[in-house]
Amino acid sequence: MGEIVDDLSPSKLVEAIETNMFDFWMHLGSSPQVDLYDGPDMIRLTCDTPTPFLNIVLRAQLTLDDIDTNIEETLSHFKSRGLPIRWITSPSTQPVDLGNFLEAHGLIHMTDFPGMAVHLPEVNEDLTTPSDLSIEQVGDVKTLEQMINTFAIGYEIPVSVGNLFFDILSSLGFELPLRHYLGWLKGKPVACASLLLSSCVAGIYIVATVQEARGQGIGSALTLHPLLEARALGYRIGILGSTEMGLGVYRRLGFREYFKFGIYIGSSETTKDV
Repeated sequence: MGEIVDDLSPSKLVEAIETNMFDFWMHLGSSPQVDLYDGPDMIRLTCDTPTPFLNIVLRAQLTLDDIDTNIEETLSHFKSRGLPIRWITSPSTQPVDLGNFLEAHGLIHMTDFPGMAVHLPEVNEDLTTPSDLSIEQVGDVKTLEQMINTFAIGYEIPVSVGNLFFDILSSLGFELPLRHYLGWLKGKPVACASLLLSSCVAGIYIVATVQEARGQGIGSALTLHPLLEARALGYRIGILGSTEMGLGVYRRLGFREYFKFGIYIGSSETTKDV
């Protein structure tokens, strides 16, 4: 497990948030369904399904001397396959103004989302949730299929993307460092979340609640449950990246924002040649 991170300095938390997220994508990239490139210049994931969810570039470390060439070669990698691209920037990105170069090459700055962390001994456990909510750890392909279906409904993603996530996660198995959870309400699956124990912190991913079950504290419960399991295993820091919808949920649990990830997207139609 390594030395557990319990340093609450902003710089250490920024590093923990970034590194765990990089680990998450690299873990997904270890699936046979994904082509993973892990080089000194970037992490790049490519899959055959044309979705920006899993055609991603992150942890870029580019130099100004050949930055235009490197960006164009990366975009061409996706364009030649007819795939979209999602390029994620974060505090360790080099150069720090990489986003300007990406936009010059035709990518669109879609949004920013907060990188957040919480000290697990201080996480807020005083939540109001439905009395008949139950949470189970996913341990077989049937339950995983139900979880992915819940995720797809919650995020309104195409069936093809849900199928891809199922293929990837089922190929990775059900043991740590990655665990999945499914929330049930009145006999129906309504929410899900995943936990990655990596880089000595606990990362929360794939959090979703179906629309008809929102506003009842279910998303908070699905986030808190794996965090408490991680705390019982000795972990001291929980991290995540938040959507706009989830920001209030995570703040109530005690998460604080430390930086923003930048999201730049493009397709073979929107990116241009230099």
